[in-house]
Amino acid sequence: MIDKIEQLITELRQHEHAYYVLNSPSISDWEYDKLFEKLKEIENKNPELVKDYSPTQRISDALTKTFETVEHSVPMISLDNSYNENDLLEYERKIKELTKKEEIELTIEPKFDGSSIALLYENDLLTRAATRGDGTYGDNITQNAKAIKSIPLLANFSQWGIKKIELRGEVIIRKKDFEKINMQLQETGQKTAANARNLASGSLRLQDNRIVAHRKLTAVLYHVAYAIDASDNNFILYDNTSHYDWIERLNMLGFFTPIHEIKKCNSVKELSQQIKKWDTERDTFPIEIDGMVIKVNDPQLQQKCGSTSHHPRWAIAYKFKPKQAITQLKDIEYQVGRTGAITPVAKLEPVGLAGVVVASVSLHNQEYIIEKDIRIGDYVYVERAGDVIPYISGCDISKRNGGERVIDFPTYCPACESKLIKNENEAVWRCINSNCPEIIKGKLTHFCSKDAMDISGLGGKIIDKFFELQYIKKYADLYRLPYDQIATQEGFGDKSSAKIKLAIENSKFNPLYKLINALGIRFVGENTAKNLAKEVNDITEYFDKTLDELMLIDDVGYKVAASVFEYFQNESNRNELLFLKSIGVNTESSFGKIALKETIFESKTFLFTGTLNTMTRSEAEKKVEQYGGKIVSGVSAKLNYLIVGVDAGSKLEKAKKIPSIRVLTELEFNKLF
Repeated sequence: MIDKIEQLITELRQHEHAYYVLNSPSISDWEYDKLFEKLKEIENKNPELVKDYSPTQRISDALTKTFETVEHSVPMISLDNSYNENDLLEYERKIKELTKKEEIELTIEPKFDGSSIALLYENDLLTRAATRGDGTYGDNITQNAKAIKSIPLLANFSQWGIKKIELRGEVIIRKKDFEKINMQLQETGQKTAANARNLASGSLRLQDNRIVAHRKLTAVLYHVAYAIDASDNNFILYDNTSHYDWIERLNMLGFFTPIHEIKKCNSVKELSQQIKKWDTERDTFPIEIDGMVIKVNDPQLQQKCGSTSHHPRWAIAYKFKPKQAITQLKDIEYQVGRTGAITPVAKLEPVGLAGVVVASVSLHNQEYIIEKDIRIGDYVYVERAGDVIPYISGCDISKRNGGERVIDFPTYCPACESKLIKNENEAVWRCINSNCPEIIKGKLTHFCSKDAMDISGLGGKIIDKFFELQYIKKYADLYRLPYDQIATQEGFGDKSSAKIKLAIENSKFNPLYKLINALGIRFVGENTAKNLAKEVNDITEYFDKTLDELMLIDDVGYKVAASVFEYFQNESNRNELLFLKSIGVNTESSFGKIALKETIFESKTFLFTGTLNTMTRSEAEKKVEQYGGKIVSGVSAKLNYLIVGVDAGSKLEKAKKIPSIRVLTELEFNKLF
């Protein structure tokens, strides 16, 4: 049993590493959840065998009421800043003077714009995580750090004789995740973050680490501050492992590090080349960076350089110029979200910023406008949060001429003219008219989105068009679209209409959690939807669930439970779900896998050609067979599907000559699952 537990822990950790560190998932979320539940089941039956480093120990049911103050092994002092090549030349002159060396190897790596963190490992086990605090003392955030899956709970430092080690890094949120989380916060009436750094920092101090786990945080580790062996000797100095080599070691142990970005340099000229390269490319980098960090590579020379009370002399930060533009705010428009949330949008005089033209910027809510004293006619500073999302950081009051207008927030919905409401504990005004056209269109768009029912071809613009044509008013209408009429519309045709029909039919076989997420129940996102799906055999069981029963479900507190309860008690919602069930939309927890097998794979033949990117050919073939399909060796009239990878060969040309063979790309093949 011990061996089985260790095997599952190792396997889950490998999949976490692939997903959260390599950004290349090795299995589906559903498969990961099944492994996790298997481990949890064994541990529940054998509590004495539960390991501190088990993935099941990442999430705690207990809330952290207060954060204990802890002392860092070595102070976390800030870096000195530089802004031009002359500053770098002065830095180089000083370290050469301090070390008495004419040639010094330096490293340069991106400066991640996140929230600083210190991780302490003792006998290979993560025992403490702390914020930077005042540099000497920080907050103990161990429980929240454990919820970050890029942080190993166990790391084999003892292979080098290390007993205790403290690592330094930055907790970040990738640009794409920051935008998505901010949208979710806005939709649920919570205060949005101005940038990814603020969101990461705030997440680390949340009382509930179950919420932290959903924030898509990643820890980038880039420095070893302290390490001792069994005899309490300073391992860093006597081992003399360079900074670059430490990054390689940490990467080998499963930490997320800048191993692919760090470079060795021997002169300021080389440093400047790297800085210029990164300043040009940072817009395309998936993580927000605000500069570069330069360090002396040799730890012995680092010690010779020493530190001031404020910063180490052996390292320096090169800060990029902020990406900011100033332009005039011409007007305000108000958008209505699918939950009825009213979002003010500033219409700007178009201005170029970091390679894009910005003409519209979200102002989030009324409080944001009041806090920054934004007025129509103001000249405003526009920046890009995470180099991605534009936002207004302030106004140039000196440019005001008296013609500016204070923004009066509307009291009636701009779409349906219903009176708006604002709950006491929320920052947003809301339309609560369930027949509001913008709310309906927003809900339909969400229902079809990738994280929900994944109906490709039905984006926001087409949903708007179909709504105006009165084809759709509720979810059920999507499954009875007039395809013959759609084919006659401008921009469509028989082919487009058939593609939409196929996508809608395929959506019937989604797993239950996708349907629950698609319903747009307030406060229910993808992770909560998964937990709700696990609790029932069929979604209709929620018709009879009490509020108390709902609160017993993982990750469901009173606010979520009340929202779920209200949704399923609504007669209209119930009738719609019963209709969806009657036409074959999966409403059962396990039905999706069976139906998919029977309708798409059962007795069908498959053949692969070329190189696949997301899996090996043998893995793909095994997956087909698991779902009831058959693998054949050659192209013939008996072949149903040819899956085409990179550098496809003669099989593709041969298949094109046989009309009955359906040729799929790897992406299309994966969508079958």
